[in-house]
Amino acid sequence: MRERVRVTGPPRRRAPTTHRSGTREIDAGTELGRLYMESLLREQLRLALRILGLLAATVGILPLAFHLVPGLAEVRLGPMPLSWLLLGFLVYPWMLTLGWLYIRRSEANERDFATLVEEVER
Repeated sequence: MRERVRVTGPPRRRAPTTHRSGTREIDAGTELGRLYMESLLREQLRLALRILGLLAATVGILPLAFHLVPGLAEVRLGPMPLSWLLLGFLVYPWMLTLGWLYIRRSEANERDFATLVEEVER
């Protein structure tokens, strides 16, 4: 005769706690959850507008500068006009840099938000 083997299942869940966590508030769509999400979205919007403003202030002003200062369009660096160099080549690394900065700061905002929600759960 074989020895009996006791089979057990996974540990049972604890009784639900009475306090509501930040993630539950968000998932349930409560007023507090809405405020959490609005704060994250507001911060992400501010970041996007700052990056867009920086892009407009640097790249967007170049055509205006070449239009308002006609002699600037005649400046050459070697065989290449300055306008081609600025608008055709240097703009793209600058946009990549701004995109990289946006992603880094956006992820930091999300980490800060997750930390805030976790602190509420404690």
